[in-house]
Amino acid sequence: AAGGRALRWANGRAPARGLRVSPRARVAMPSWVIDRYGSNEVLRFTREMMFPIIHFPNEVIIKVHAASLNPIDLSMRSGYGATALNMKRDPLKIKTGETEFPLTLGRDVSGVVMECGLGVSYFKPGDEVWAAIPPWKQGTLSEFVVASGNEVSFKPKCLSHTEAAALPYVGLTAWSALNQVGGLNQSNCSGKRILILGASGGVGTFAVQLMKAWDAHVTAVCSHDASTLVKKLGADDVIDYKSGNLEEQLKTLPLFDFILDNVGGSTEKWALDLLKKWSGATYVTLVTPFLINMDKLGVADGMLQTGVTIGSKTLKHLLKGVHYRWAFFMPSGPSLDEIAELVDSGKIQPVIDEVFSFSEVPEAFLKLEGGHARGKTVINVISRQ
Repeated sequence: AAGGRALRWANGRAPARGLRVSPRARVAMPSWVIDRYGSNEVLRFTREMMFPIIHFPNEVIIKVHAASLNPIDLSMRSGYGATALNMKRDPLKIKTGETEFPLTLGRDVSGVVMECGLGVSYFKPGDEVWAAIPPWKQGTLSEFVVASGNEVSFKPKCLSHTEAAALPYVGLTAWSALNQVGGLNQSNCSGKRILILGASGGVGTFAVQLMKAWDAHVTAVCSHDASTLVKKLGADDVIDYKSGNLEEQLKTLPLFDFILDNVGGSTEKWALDLLKKWSGATYVTLVTPFLINMDKLGVADGMLQTGVTIGSKTLKHLLKGVHYRWAFFMPSGPSLDEIAELVDSGKIQPVIDEVFSFSEVPEAFLKLEGGHARGKTVINVISRQ
């Protein structure tokens, strides 16, 4: 090894660090990309997307077997969050122009590790893994994707790649809201009354199962045609928001210890009144103006406006005896490890609305755009999953 190292230094240049080159080097791969923001017509299939490269020692390249779509993919297709995400992609503004294009969407991946950076010891080529790739990175509607090792976890053994691809992004989003921001865990949920607004979507169906796995009492709000699904997932009470005034229906129930709001809008005006006062009860919303503020006002003013908004709302509700919080998706391999244990123990299962082939990505976007999905829209990048 020492001799080999000396030879690599013989030309007077240090070797590249953190890069392991495959003997079957490739330069391009098939992907679905966008070259500009807009509606569904901006989606373009190409076989010439640049093959991902390991730039840092802790990165891995994953061969994508299955991916899935989330509402953020629709939003990013239209340009939502571009200001903040581009700042994250190029914080020092080294590059000029629209550096995000061509941009690959898709956050969820289930697949097989193909290459590992020199600093990766937890995974090896051939391992079956799953992950949720952060929005500022190239996405998973592609044959291969690069991820940080700390974003990746071993795929649950009991799931196929198609099933596994339905869970990482929504699972980590719910985990962020309930556990990391909301402070809920397996040891403190027993008997707590949890209200989940928007319970039939990807995040909602995961949240219902997680709260029941942690022995909470769950009241789920969804439409009537989703009530059977939500009850099957374990919800104790299911409220149809179309059957009458939702606020009045919920006021007839005992007060709650925790509210997860996947809906936003006008619900924030009255939902916090449903919490137990001066008991540590918490409202967490996933619908925030953070990225919108930065898109409209720019980075500095957008962050300032966001800080003022969250600060004033937090103080306002704290004075009323309840906690007000915002939550966001957070990539985390260790959290996915915990989720995988719950999946393999049978406490959480994927909820899939429809599966599309890789050639049907535009149709999958249209399906998601139509709304009222019951679970996730999954893309089989490799057929027969």
